[in-house]
Amino acid sequence: MRAKVRDTEIFFDVVGAGLVPDGATMREQPPAFIIHGGPGGDHSGMKPAFTPLADRMQLIFFDHRGQGRSARGDVSKYVLDENVEDMEALRKHLGSGPIVSIGTSYGGMVAMTHAARYPQSVSHLVLIVTAAHSGFNSRARQIVAERGTAEQKAVCDALWAGQLDTEAKMRHYYEVMDPLYSMKSDPAAGKIGRARGTYSPDAINRAFAPGGFLQNFDLRPELKNITAPTLILAGRHDWICAPEFSEELHRLIPGSDLRIFEHSSHSIRADEPEKMRDAIAGFLVYKTRT
Repeated sequence: MRAKVRDTEIFFDVVGAGLVPDGATMREQPPAFIIHGGPGGDHSGMKPAFTPLADRMQLIFFDHRGQGRSARGDVSKYVLDENVEDMEALRKHLGSGPIVSIGTSYGGMVAMTHAARYPQSVSHLVLIVTAAHSGFNSRARQIVAERGTAEQKAVCDALWAGQLDTEAKMRHYYEVMDPLYSMKSDPAAGKIGRARGTYSPDAINRAFAPGGFLQNFDLRPELKNITAPTLILAGRHDWICAPEFSEELHRLIPGSDLRIFEHSSHSIRADEPEKMRDAIAGFLVYKTRT
């Protein structure tokens, strides 16, 4: 499905019922936005791990502007601020009240910014393997220098040089980097996942190339404005959003909860998917009752 919002068209897909039978009544399931990372990817990588949560929430998967199945357009607008405004416009378009906002990696950056700027629009916030400022880049460079193979160092140099300028180069980057993204890297499963995905070189280079918007952003001053109960999930071995950035988020977001997954890297959804879902479901139930 597609929503014409603002100056673009956003692809979205809904998984799960909004109303479910509960004895003599129909119970409303909370709407949850599942926000993909990248930038330059799409929502397809989120579906396998998050779809089981549809028994507790109505899940709305969507692709950021210029990515996945959403409309292409002015590349200068492939930035965080526009993604935040698109997300709020999509929420209004769907007629949703406050949402459960679940953002992974770059999606977490979008989610935290949206929650800070539109606190009335978010009932619960889940931030997964993310960071609040551009310092994650220099730390990731250090980790790759320490842990990476020669080929991994080379493709990361291409990332930060803005040279992932074709879909083939992006797929090669993710293939080479998969053992750092996931502790349970599986070449066969990775190949299938990459085949399902749609890649946008313009979006990833707009973010990571020299002068890209992820090279100089800082959301920390805004975090105090978040009012939604917040759960922060980190992977102990994460190479690109190292766990210290989640610890920093925990210090800066009032009343937040932090959980570090000891057997995960950046892709908790691949390394410890059941534990991730249990953490989210438990948080939602507890914070709804308290």
